[in-house]
Amino acid sequence: MRVIRTAAAQLGAIQRADSRQAVVARMIRLMDEAASQDADFIVYPELALTTFFPRWHHENRAEADHWFEREMPGEATRPLFERAKALNMAMSFGFAELTPEGRHFNTSILVDRAGAIVGTYRKVHLPGHVEFDPERTHQHLEKRYFEPGDLGFPVWRFLGGIFGMCICNDRRWPETYRVMGLQGVEMVVLGFNTPSVNSQKGEEKLGKRLFHHRLSVQSGAYQNATWVVAVAKAGDEDGHHLMGGTCIVDPDGEIVAEIEGEADAVVVHPCDLDATRFGKETIFDFKRHRRVEHYGRITAQVGTELPLAE
Repeated sequence: MRVIRTAAAQLGAIQRADSRQAVVARMIRLMDEAASQDADFIVYPELALTTFFPRWHHENRAEADHWFEREMPGEATRPLFERAKALNMAMSFGFAELTPEGRHFNTSILVDRAGAIVGTYRKVHLPGHVEFDPERTHQHLEKRYFEPGDLGFPVWRFLGGIFGMCICNDRRWPETYRVMGLQGVEMVVLGFNTPSVNSQKGEEKLGKRLFHHRLSVQSGAYQNATWVVAVAKAGDEDGHHLMGGTCIVDPDGEIVAEIEGEADAVVVHPCDLDATRFGKETIFDFKRHRRVEHYGRITAQVGTELPLAE
């Protein structure tokens, strides 16, 4: 058995006026709670340090740069790294990254027990739009403020297993999990900030939003025989509601731990990475069963191509 006691650390709403220091203090409290339950590894949400700022339009793109981290760790986040190292706890969290070259990414990292960043992922599937859209119930301007990730879907040897990351909308795309599955991934960790209302489909019920979320992570786990740890930032941020749905999914696609509600909270589950072996060696033994000669369309085209009319 290779058991990783994994903590899914949900964050409640972060308001526009909240400082990085205040948010990091909340993250440390959750880390301490996870440590009291003997967690080895803690996973926080997407954009864990700030409110979900892509809901606001800035005509001058640079006016949003104050939401981005220019170094990691920086002055505000160093206490989080120091606490994790003192507790001998690995972690993963998301943030807005501004590179030295001036590039902007929606980023997540893996940090080992010694406090060293050992893996970086940049969100590939950016939802939303670039320009202000008066027809929407609220703005979703990720395409304005971020570039699509340029690192692909790598995996890392980490905590005695093979780990990968993705972020929010990535979880809805089967290619995300399959690319990591083809590298033997045993745990995928992801954070999300998902509005409770689709900005283009205001009448959609919250229950359906949560259903689609769970469907995505459960199918990704099952079809690639991997653990999936999905962690929300939730609640009312300056009048804009984000849904919860934090959960841990086993390699059979079953939810084995879940957080109810939308406040700061932790759930810890013992994740045995060896539980991935059965699926990987039987129904999802890719080497024996995949038929790549028939999958060309997946990478050869982007949009839908309809059959010719009769």
